[in-house]
Amino acid sequence: MRGRLYIALLHHPVLDREGRIITSAVTNADIHDIARSARTYGVKRFFIVTPIADQAELVRAIIGHWTQGAGGALNPSRREALEAVEVVDTLADVVEAIAREDPVPVNTVVTGARFGGACVSHGQLREILDNGSGTTLILFGTGWGLADEVIESSRYRLEPISGPGPYNHLSVRSAVAITLDRLMGRKEGSQEDRKLRRLRR
Repeated sequence: MRGRLYIALLHHPVLDREGRIITSAVTNADIHDIARSARTYGVKRFFIVTPIADQAELVRAIIGHWTQGAGGALNPSRREALEAVEVVDTLADVVEAIAREDPVPVNTVVTGARFGGACVSHGQLREILDNGSGTTLILFGTGWGLADEVIESSRYRLEPISGPGPYNHLSVRSAVAITLDRLMGRKEGSQEDRKLRRLRR
């Protein structure tokens, strides 16, 4: 049985291009696209972290429109995705919320495009999840990446996603989708893959 997986998108504390700690703005597309990726790959809850009250209220209004308002009636699949989204003030609030649902130790994993040195690979983290090793929380940063205090307090650093060349500046929603597919996507030749192939014949 796979371990439970949560993800969080941090808007604070993150860095600007000069390396200063800032609070970034919430982006509407991130809410929708990451929620749909999370639902597709079986993420238990997707947290959006912002300490700015107006931004948090905006996120709640968007979620409400698609889960309780007219949007949900018109697009049930969007409602299903956004029902797993929760907005909180701080990373500590994320950890507390997970503890209420899953009172076991949490493996916190940070992501970043510029990590060097010792990192856990996507394959290694997939094995951790496949072995049912507790609860895992993957943190994604906005702006120019997560602040050092977040990185230093995590258990694992996940290897960066990279292409064949030096350019490496994916949107966060693209990075989330790629990461979740590598960790939770169907493996070629797996039992699920063989079953799907039979259904398609």
